[in-house]
Amino acid sequence: MGHGIAQVAAQVGKYEVNMRDVEQRFIDGGMSMIRDSLQRFVKKAQLSEAEMNAILARIHPMLGLKEAVSNADLIIEAIPENLELKKTTFKEVDGYAPPHAIIASNTSSVSITEMASATKRPEKVCGMHFFNPPQLMKLVEVIRGARTSDETVETVLNIAHKMEKETVVVKKDSPGFIVNRILIPALNEAVALHWEGVADKEDIDKAIKLGLNWPMGPLMLLDYIGLDTTLAIADVLTKELDPKFHPTTGLKQMVKAQMLGRKTGKGFYDWTQK
Repeated sequence: MGHGIAQVAAQVGKYEVNMRDVEQRFIDGGMSMIRDSLQRFVKKAQLSEAEMNAILARIHPMLGLKEAVSNADLIIEAIPENLELKKTTFKEVDGYAPPHAIIASNTSSVSITEMASATKRPEKVCGMHFFNPPQLMKLVEVIRGARTSDETVETVLNIAHKMEKETVVVKKDSPGFIVNRILIPALNEAVALHWEGVADKEDIDKAIKLGLNWPMGPLMLLDYIGLDTTLAIADVLTKELDPKFHPTTGLKQMVKAQMLGRKTGKGFYDWTQK
């Protein structure tokens, strides 16, 4: 998600973007995917070569966290759905970022309030949840923590609109926010249908596409989201809200087998061939 958000910020918002990761290979991979994405826009005559090069020039890849955030106005965290890792990162960022900077999380389920508690600026912390792939998906959920200020919410909404996103405001910091609280049970049931042998994956996806008018079937969508990410969200919903969100055995088994979807080349579908 991180490289996609960086691309949208630079391409559509025309912001200067520091893109930071913990290893050079991740940064190189992110920049490669951004170039590939921009080249597709060029091939479709939606961007010129000059515009593509200008966008790339606005993205500054780096390894140093202090360097990345010390001159930032908005920091968007897009690391794995691990609360303790996120809190550690937020504490570090809080120490390096300028006092006026907003710290936003792209989390799809983790408590904004709890992440904000790791900082000395909880009023400047909120959720800014993009959807995958950020280059194409129009929605951003903006989530209030318990102490998020109105000014922070307004600023983040304005930035999302400058990136040409549609926004919804989640007024209470509730696990799963809006979309995932509704989506995860549906995806979980699709996995259960497949795991129980009720129908083939193609027919499950076809049924939901044609029966509910989804643009993509639930099992293919799981491959795009990542089965590990889906499991992490389901675990949070189960723990924080209700046992009814408990992930199905099939989902847990596929994650154990590292059949995570596109990111590993194999999930419900085979992604090793282009």
